[in-house]
Amino acid sequence: MKIALLGYGKMGQVIERIALIRGHEIVLKKDEHNTYEGLSNADVAIDFSIPTAAVSNISNCFENNVPVISGTTGWLEHYEEMVALCNEKNGAFLSSSNFSLGVNIFFELNEYLAKMMAKLDSYSIEMEEIHHTQKLDAPSGTAISLAKGVIENSNYTNWTLETPEANEIHIEAKRIGTVPGTHTVTYNSVVDSVEIKHTAHSREGFALGAVIAAEWIFGKKGVFSMKDVLDLK
Repeated sequence: MKIALLGYGKMGQVIERIALIRGHEIVLKKDEHNTYEGLSNADVAIDFSIPTAAVSNISNCFENNVPVISGTTGWLEHYEEMVALCNEKNGAFLSSSNFSLGVNIFFELNEYLAKMMAKLDSYSIEMEEIHHTQKLDAPSGTAISLAKGVIENSNYTNWTLETPEANEIHIEAKRIGTVPGTHTVTYNSVVDSVEIKHTAHSREGFALGAVIAAEWIFGKKGVFSMKDVLDLK
């Protein structure tokens, strides 16, 4: 399979290495210094760029009839616009805040736990995410996805980085060293705490999941999620 890499930072380089190991060919390494030349030759594109480049990258994929996997976060105010463009162009699109296979299992555990804890008024929730100091957005897209998973399955209505009001989930975002990503969801009561946690040990888990998603979406049309890739629906 021929893959275009949109964004060639640290994640793009890890994705390249894993894609080559899995027998794929890289036909474009797009960064701020070059153009989209070669994109039309790709079977699928993987976008791990920056928030300000994501919409342009994804749009160009649809214009060139190239399925796109997007792992860029911090641009999701334009997500519905990209979904509409995908449908208009009869394209294929999969965006995720986190492509780690373990994190996507963690998302499912989080939603299941939220349903159970919603019945117990004595517990309050808090979330913590820790990432490397070069991460541009805070909270992380993964933390936002976790908060949304709780909101959809409980009486919580919003998340905040500030002091939470009633029915708000407090997210503490920390930027420390070279930490790839740690996410913790904790329910506290007077008598005990219930906690689930995911710790990434390297970027390779994110990269592998993105390549697997690219392999899965090849030949398909529509808008998908990692639940489709992992058959979690």
